[in-house]
Amino acid sequence: MRRVLVTGASRGIGRAVALAFAGRGDKVAVHYASRRQDAEQTLALLPGDGHALVAGDLGDPRAAGRIVEEAVGALGGVDVLVNNAAVAPAADTRHAVAEVSYADWQRVWHRMIDVNLLGAANLTYGVARHLIGRGAPGSVVNIGSRGAFRGEPEFPAYGASKAALHAFGQSMAVALAPHRIAVTSVAPGFVATERQAAKMDGPTGDALREQSPFGRVGTPQEVAAAVLYLSSPEAAWSSGTVLDLNGASYLRT
Repeated sequence: MRRVLVTGASRGIGRAVALAFAGRGDKVAVHYASRRQDAEQTLALLPGDGHALVAGDLGDPRAAGRIVEEAVGALGGVDVLVNNAAVAPAADTRHAVAEVSYADWQRVWHRMIDVNLLGAANLTYGVARHLIGRGAPGSVVNIGSRGAFRGEPEFPAYGASKAALHAFGQSMAVALAPHRIAVTSVAPGFVATERQAAKMDGPTGDALREQSPFGRVGTPQEVAAAVLYLSSPEAAWSSGTVLDLNGASYLRT
């Protein structure tokens, strides 16, 4: 049994990851920022007992430190961190350079970097220091994005934050290997979460499915399966990797 902190676990990929760990008998701290009702639903769905809710805005460095402390206290320790929470592309975060004001450009850039990169970095620091203090092995898995490689012209801050998250994960893989802490990242393509249901059911659905030669998009469960493997002791030699999960919709060299 391991103790796992999953950020942004109120729904979507985070919920699927939390369910996957709990299904293996692990104890999970379900983090959320504002969607408490959804987070409580995730908690209710988890098999087993000993799970917990932790809340906080990862854009606030003080909150990030408190989240780690609360997860450690609630679970009796943390062995695995999954950095999933992010400010994602949406109508209110669109910031195409030719269309937005400078004020909105700055607002979105700061918010995405604060949460997607710095929030993950601060949580990684806290969990790593906890593991080092215990003298225990562990793992960190970052949820990145295909957009880090192919570009996000309407959401450049998102693409940049995920590319930086991948690079941060590789730096930490080297830094934490002497402490037996493995750090990896996954880079999903389009995933059919609740938030994307309107796109999938609307006029853009066919085009999204056609991005992959499989003729479909990814599922949260497929991302969760990859996270389970990468966080396992058997995958420690994969530390430093960035795993593409996009159904051959984008191939990088």
